[in-house]
Amino acid sequence: LALLSVGMFVAGFGFKMGLVPFHQWLPDTYEGAPPTITTLLAAGTKKAGFAATIRIVVLGMVVLNLDWTLALGVIAVMTMTIGNIAAIMQKNLARMLAYSSIAHAGYILIGLAVSPYSSLGLQGSLYHILNHAVMKGMAFIAVTGIITTLAVTHIDKLKGLGRRMPITALGLVISLFALAGVPPLAGFWSKLMLFGGALDAGSTIWWAPWLAIAGVLNSALSLAYYGWITRKMYFEGETEKRVSEPKSIIAIMIFSIVFLVGFGVYPDPIIKFVEFAAPTFSLGIMP
Repeated sequence: LALLSVGMFVAGFGFKMGLVPFHQWLPDTYEGAPPTITTLLAAGTKKAGFAATIRIVVLGMVVLNLDWTLALGVIAVMTMTIGNIAAIMQKNLARMLAYSSIAHAGYILIGLAVSPYSSLGLQGSLYHILNHAVMKGMAFIAVTGIITTLAVTHIDKLKGLGRRMPITALGLVISLFALAGVPPLAGFWSKLMLFGGALDAGSTIWWAPWLAIAGVLNSALSLAYYGWITRKMYFEGETEKRVSEPKSIIAIMIFSIVFLVGFGVYPDPIIKFVEFAAPTFSLGIMP
């Protein structure tokens, strides 16, 4: 009965987080919803699923003496890989970002899979949840500005965006490369902590380092479609006149850029915060 209960919790929270094979709703929702609602979904509500998973599923396995860590690791690899491969094939910007979010759910799950064996795992998951809220929120705010100003979402229509909407384009590029884990942006450090946790857990479980390898390979794969968008915005299209960008979008872009660059160059405050926060989730069970 306990095993069945945990399995049902995993399925329910897997749907909430967009984990494979419970991810099918996410691309259609992100593409079809108003961009402001999509921003809220991407930056906020999905993260609640991870908090609940940490509290109920991961710690519940420890309390009930159920070892589902390998299963979580397999789901993490499947989620990362399927999310990134599907993202490469998308032509709609919002839909591509949706599949990117699925991939990042896989990265976060790496930390949860190894959390009973390494304190870095849970810390890395919390760190990446925070970073992803800013990175993906910033990306969808940029999408909101593009739709509001130019009424386009097709990636081919982004040609020359770097000249037409320079601040929005810059914010989008920084968010994309932060999502890929490119230094010196904040996303680099949370991924480093996640993959470091997997390597650290390798002293106890043989399969954990393979999660780190899969994460690094998937991060490299994500650069293919992030770089494709960047090329469209800056290196393709004819020179067009600059358009007026919404001031609210500019303000959010500037704040997010400062966050991602600032905490990429100096990550210590966030690292100390997640080190402090992790025990409140682990309740002293994690090493």
